[in-house]
Amino acid sequence: QVQLVESGGGLVQAGGSLRLSCEASGRTLSGYIMGWFRQAPGKEREFVATINRSGSVAIYVESVKGRFTISRDNAKNTAYLQMDSLKVEDTADYYCAADRAFRPPSTDWKNYDYWGQGTQVTVSS
Repeated sequence: QVQLVESGGGLVQAGGSLRLSCEASGRTLSGYIMGWFRQAPGKEREFVATINRSGSVAIYVESVKGRFTISRDNAKNTAYLQMDSLKVEDTADYYCAADRAFRPPSTDWKNYDYWGQGTQVTVSS
């Protein structure tokens, strides 16, 4: 199975940027659809973005379109979430996840088999 480790979270002012990384080990990343999800305190887990195995298809939740970019470097076994123009409402713990199934990228967290431990993103006003 694949192990996932996120990094890159932190405290940033509104309007700023962060890049989250998700490094995989144990299996090659190219075998998985990759997704990013987030969970704010007291709220349910929310889909953010997903990308297919080749990186040719990406899907975003409406609230981050035009501000966030998901990407992957299969040679480096790493997926990324570039977050620009951050807003206070983006504050959450961010998780990367891997889906081993052969299907289009899913926005449903239940379809993902492996999860990282999360990285905290705090956006101040």
